[in-house]
Amino acid sequence: MRIFDPHIHMTSRTTDDYRAMHAAGVRAVVEPAFWLGQPRTSPDSFADYFDGLLGWEPFRAAQFGIRHHCTIGLNPKEANDPRCAPVIDLLPRYLAKDGVVAVGEIGFDNGTPAEERAFAAQLALAVEHGLPALVHTPHRDKAGGTARSLAVVADSGIDPSYVVLDHLNEVTVDEVAASGCWMGFSIYPDTKMTPDRMVRILQRHGTERMLVNSAADWGHSDPLLTRATGEAMLAAGFGDDDVDRVLWRNPVAFYGQSGRLDLTGGQPGDAPGAAAPAAHFEGNSILRGGS
Repeated sequence: MRIFDPHIHMTSRTTDDYRAMHAAGVRAVVEPAFWLGQPRTSPDSFADYFDGLLGWEPFRAAQFGIRHHCTIGLNPKEANDPRCAPVIDLLPRYLAKDGVVAVGEIGFDNGTPAEERAFAAQLALAVEHGLPALVHTPHRDKAGGTARSLAVVADSGIDPSYVVLDHLNEVTVDEVAASGCWMGFSIYPDTKMTPDRMVRILQRHGTERMLVNSAADWGHSDPLLTRATGEAMLAAGFGDDDVDRVLWRNPVAFYGQSGRLDLTGGQPGDAPGAAAPAAHFEGNSILRGGS
């Protein structure tokens, strides 16, 4: 089982996690920029963080045979802090870099006007840079926040196929499915989704435009729940090809729209620290590019 976790915060995880993920079949990850728990007080602290996502973390992941890419953005929670507003002005410099495969996480937290302004501005940057967008749906009033997110996406003019709305559940999936956007689901202990609930959604909606992630971070989370979801799919009667589509080919297709996805290593069977073999997936092609 090959796994691409399309939303995981490895900066918050340990090398033991990387080792366990590799053993479970994880060969690629995307790490979205997010709130670190402690409020940041200046744009300079964001610049240091973004530099780490583009430099240190890919190097750390590579030691365990895992390809690492990131998304860059001003997260909704900190969009409310006027000290962080100038981060928007930093983004074009980072959105031009090879390792960045989307703008994100962006969207709503409390649904404030400041959040909406930052959301719209960053969707405009996604359009300008030809990048997908990763949208965080709020933890409170998820149905209302998801509907409002879809309205901002529609107003932006971005192609819906370039947008994933993440942290969805049974209440919000239908509306997002109808919008043409991708549907993201976080399999996360105690909150968000479980593997069994995810399987029921897949049974109802199919595997197209579906992204399954662990969203593992500094909270009570588990970076192996993507694997658990694949196993639950098999137990429920899905085939190996269905599992491969959800856990590998779908994230490749979504983030591959950036033209910067480089999967030249981190394939099933690699030993940690081993030389990376050539990429192998549909058509034996390698999605890579950027400037």
